[in-house]
Amino acid sequence: MVLGHAHPRMTRALKTAAARGTSYGAPTALEIELARRIKQAVPSIELVRFVNSGTEATMSALRVARAFTGRDKIIKFEGCYHGHADGLLARAGSGAMTLSLPDSPGVPASFTEQTLIARYNDPDSVRSLFQNLGGEIAAVIIEPLAANMGVVKPQTGFLNGLRDITREYGSLLIFDEVITGFRLAFGGAQGLFGIKPDITCLGKIIGGGLPVGAYGGRKEIMELVAPLGPVYQAGTLSGNPLAMTAGIEALRILSRPGTYEKLENLGNALERGLQEAVKSNGQKVTISRMGSLLTMFFSREPVTDYDTAKLSNVELYKVFFHQMLKRGIYLPPSQFEALFISLSHRQSDIRQTVKAAGESFRAMRPGK
Repeated sequence: MVLGHAHPRMTRALKTAAARGTSYGAPTALEIELARRIKQAVPSIELVRFVNSGTEATMSALRVARAFTGRDKIIKFEGCYHGHADGLLARAGSGAMTLSLPDSPGVPASFTEQTLIARYNDPDSVRSLFQNLGGEIAAVIIEPLAANMGVVKPQTGFLNGLRDITREYGSLLIFDEVITGFRLAFGGAQGLFGIKPDITCLGKIIGGGLPVGAYGGRKEIMELVAPLGPVYQAGTLSGNPLAMTAGIEALRILSRPGTYEKLENLGNALERGLQEAVKSNGQKVTISRMGSLLTMFFSREPVTDYDTAKLSNVELYKVFFHQMLKRGIYLPPSQFEALFISLSHRQSDIRQTVKAAGESFRAMRPGK
């Protein structure tokens, strides 16, 4: 079973868009339509700018946050990945965790010295940084549901606390919803948790899987971006008609009634089935799920942050991955990446996955 398939309506729409050229200057009708749909779904976004990737979105969001506040420092969290921009490659989640890479090889120390590191789900670590350097902190950037050290849920009050402290110190709150946006809920994690960030970053889901990204937020902040303001950001392929058309069609499909209920039902069935497979075979596995995102941590310890995620048995996960692959199930190749369920999946796919998990666990028993 392979993750996801192209929707027929999207395929037809892309054939039409492929014949259109890219325009410069004023936004095209396609850009305007996709922006309208994004704004309707995510009320915190008053103005939106299209870019080519999630990395460009987070990099640009931080640039405009620094311009708006007149400050240089930013706070990110251990285990959260925000793309491969130089200043963000510090304790950056799944890639570095899986491959045991240094924090930021090839990046001068001066590029990351303005990046402060806090612990996910630890409000005291954030407040301590603000108490010492609050007047220098431009923004806090976070995955509202961590998904790059595996799926790690925000504990009750954690995100609200970030909203409160950033307002207290005049800093901006940036939600990196490259993964959670339109996947966790139609309005993203912020709609699910009831929190309004100042800037939101979105990824390829707004292009139906094609290379695209976006950042948007309060009008007074986004008006600093050229040509309305002095903060420069541009890209030849930003807002290209192929990605815009795919995005319009993707959001139209996702807006249908029952979409996220279906994903929740599939996710719940997969979680319950995997839990039973774990229990039946005496495995040391903790399952963390929210909506259509799920991670099997090969550890019995509750996973709440970067340190507890790292307690997982990476070698055992590797064995499980290859056992599942033998049975036709292609899981994320890293212990620290999330498994995504799509609308293309059916209950029969879930049953096939659970059956393969039980067989894989039995094959991993000592003496087998």
